[in-house]
Amino acid sequence: MGMDIASLFGRLTQRRALSLWREAAAEAETADLDTLRRLRSRARALRRQIDRVLHVAEGRLALPLIGSNAIVRPPLSDWVWRPPLWRGPLHPPGLAAVETGTAFGPGTTLFHDCMTSEITLRQVRNLRESDLAPFGLRLDVFRFDGSFLSLVVEMPDEMTQSLRKRHLVRVDLSLTLEKPLEIFARLNVRHGPNTDQIVREFPVRGAEERMVEFDLAYSRINEKRIERAWVDLIFEGPEMNQITLHDVTFSRRPRAEI
Repeated sequence: MGMDIASLFGRLTQRRALSLWREAAAEAETADLDTLRRLRSRARALRRQIDRVLHVAEGRLALPLIGSNAIVRPPLSDWVWRPPLWRGPLHPPGLAAVETGTAFGPGTTLFHDCMTSEITLRQVRNLRESDLAPFGLRLDVFRFDGSFLSLVVEMPDEMTQSLRKRHLVRVDLSLTLEKPLEIFARLNVRHGPNTDQIVREFPVRGAEERMVEFDLAYSRINEKRIERAWVDLIFEGPEMNQITLHDVTFSRRPRAEI
């Protein structure tokens, strides 16, 4: 009985709140500026909480379900990870004429050197039967007058704090392209004042699933001074192409002891 009363009270409260905001929206055009500023402040505070609820709700109700966080774990991996952009919905879901250094989701940033940007970013809903990630990223590139286009993904602290030279770091892509494209991955590891870089090219062969590995045994990193790590996904000659990254995952495994 108590739950029924609480549920009824909640519905009545919600209806009242909706009615008040409906009235506020209708009066916003004619309200004086002081009233409008107070109304805007309250609306922004309310929107932040609504966006939080929507982010969690849409993520949990999306298929594939975010709660499962299903990732194909390569054999012997001691760490696997999918960046937030591919796990939960973003607000806003898209950007046009994207300038260099624009962040799109936590820890993901687009860089280029175009004089005029004709690049758009959009988070899309994955609907293919083979998809494990709930969301994907679509890049539409029209005229491209720059020399490089890269998507930078920052590695989480849990990965960098335990990173060692005995590790192999792996990047897996699930993607579709409008036309063939060369894609490179560059692992950057900052240790003290130095940054080591390792570059690998994803195999082309028209496959939707692509993978590269970085063997840190051949790097010069100082394990005791590792501060951060990030991966650049570099797209060569992306002009007039649509690139859809359905999934991007990272994993790490120790080398076999000899």
